Amino acid sequence: MTFDPNGVGIANGNLFGFPVTEQEANLVIIPIPWDATASYGKGTSKGPQAILDASTQLDFYHPKLDKAYETKVFMTEISSEWQEINDRLCSEGCDYIAFLEDGGVVDNHPKYQQFLLEINAASNALKENLKSRAKELIAQGKIVAVLGGEHSTPLGLIEALNETGKEFGVLQIDAHADLRDAYEGFEQSHASIMFNVLQNCSNMVQLTQVGIRDIAESEVRLIENSKGRVKTFFDWHLKEQQFEGKIWADQVREIISNLPERVYVSFDIDGLNPELCPNTGTPVAGGFQLEQINYLLFELAQSGRKIIGFDLNEVGTSDDSDWDANVGARALWNLVCATEKNRQLTKK
Repeated sequence: MTFDPNGVGIANGNLFGFPVTEQEANLVIIPIPWDATASYGKGTSKGPQAILDASTQLDFYHPKLDKAYETKVFMTEISSEWQEINDRLCSEGCDYIAFLEDGGVVDNHPKYQQFLLEINAASNALKENLKSRAKELIAQGKIVAVLGGEHSTPLGLIEALNETGKEFGVLQIDAHADLRDAYEGFEQSHASIMFNVLQNCSNMVQLTQVGIRDIAESEVRLIENSKGRVKTFFDWHLKEQQFEGKIWADQVREIISNLPERVYVSFDIDGLNPELCPNTGTPVAGGFQLEQINYLLFELAQSGRKIIGFDLNEVGTSDDSDWDANVGARALWNLVCATEKNRQLTKK
């Protein structure tokens, strides 16, 4: 099948309507419909489907990538089984979180102890399933990405990359540091993803965080005590520098200079200004415009480093607006194009 980049988008089941199979793809995206540990807003589990639906409405010219529409990207099927498990646990989880917010103590309630055991077991099964799938694809020479869902979802992929035995760094774009230890009792909480990466991934030598603006004191202490393994570019500091005349291009160069040769990109959509993602799980005032992040991604792509994978997560949904999905699809398109640009530059 041929693809007409100037024609009407074709809803063929693949991302952007591209006529690419998994076997043909250089980049395989695994969608994970999961937001069972989300502690504020729900709905990001339906983000992958919403982004898929919106993706065919884009135009596919890209100023930084020639013939971008020829990118061989494939998105695997969204699991209805995991969506059903997620929905059931979400219902129970809302009751559990309300219990905690009322001052409840889990040790005194067997019902909630059992719920924690169940959701932690499900989270681990989800992670191991993803890790196994990612290892197969990596062994085939493919770049693997995750489309969440909440931010806990890519842990299995990051662990799979860690198990290749090669050192790498993580570029995290986010409003939150996600350095909590088992937040609310969830061992793989959306607020614990980078804590778990630090604990589980010995080959992850540098975590560079960008845009953090909502953070607990315990997380600040972890950063300070990391001996440089975690470098955080706080949103307030970036903004202060800009108010005093420093330009984004110089800040981007500094951010990238902290990263090693091989880089994984983790993009939580709430790193953007919440006007662009009002239905994300935990929106925070401040943040970036999408164009700023696109500039960072393409500077990274052309820096001589190798992008080894990525995730996009926390894209929310709403019954009365598809704005989040529209922005999410464009964010994903730029992640795909930056990764493809980098693949072309580094494949020799």
